[in-house]
Amino acid sequence: MIIDCHCHAGKGDGLTGPWDTRAPLQDYLRRASAAGINRTVLFAAFHSNYAVANKEVARIVSSDPGRFFGFAFVHPERDRGRVYEQVESTVERYGFAGIKVHRHDGVISREICAAARAFALPVLYDVGGEVSVCELLAQEYPDVNFIIPHLGSFADDWRAQLALIDHLVRHPNIYADTAGVRRFDLLEQAVKRAGPGKILFGSDGPWLHPGVELSKIRALRLPPAQESLILSGNFLKLTRTSRRRTANRRKLSVGTHLINSYCT
Repeated sequence: MIIDCHCHAGKGDGLTGPWDTRAPLQDYLRRASAAGINRTVLFAAFHSNYAVANKEVARIVSSDPGRFFGFAFVHPERDRGRVYEQVESTVERYGFAGIKVHRHDGVISREICAAARAFALPVLYDVGGEVSVCELLAQEYPDVNFIIPHLGSFADDWRAQLALIDHLVRHPNIYADTAGVRRFDLLEQAVKRAGPGKILFGSDGPWLHPGVELSKIRALRLPPAQESLILSGNFLKLTRTSRRRTANRRKLSVGTHLINSYCT
């Protein structure tokens, strides 16, 4: 199994760039299928109202739950005071498996981390190159798992990416994804120093080609068991609790439906 842990979906309500305008999946899905990618984690494009955006992502996920996972996008500032309720809604209503936060929106908050802890969800937090926050997250929330995309910097800041590798080595709850990492030597170094158990495959679709991003993992030429961790095993481990909760809810829903059908 190959799981892409980083893909946007749906419409944003801004017009400053593709990231807040629209994230169409048609071409992405064709490319992912050709590359052998089985499942994809979806979260919203940038939006001024993530409750609305998450609902659209949930609609896409529910159209093919065997193909998609959903992550709840939350805004540290605009959602302040209601993060728990926002996350609870996506977990209980949509079966989402994680939380997405972006430094572009605001600095991650204790409120977000507490919600992640309460629902046993991983947090995919784009730190925008400010990787020093990982030290604080690891110390203050050792029971919450954080996935730092782009090995710490989509802007190709090699200093930030090197610093993140140190955090991966030292902190059990800090992980990274590979989306958009251009310096292959740093990707190699991350796997060598931190181990394949700390890295997740991500593409940053639909704007980056999932097959091209996957080829970087293949180029590492890892033993099959180690490559499997990066391609799916680590993600499945980090979302085990949330996936089990969703599976139990579906069983309960089916059972209730059967009972109601029998009674009527």
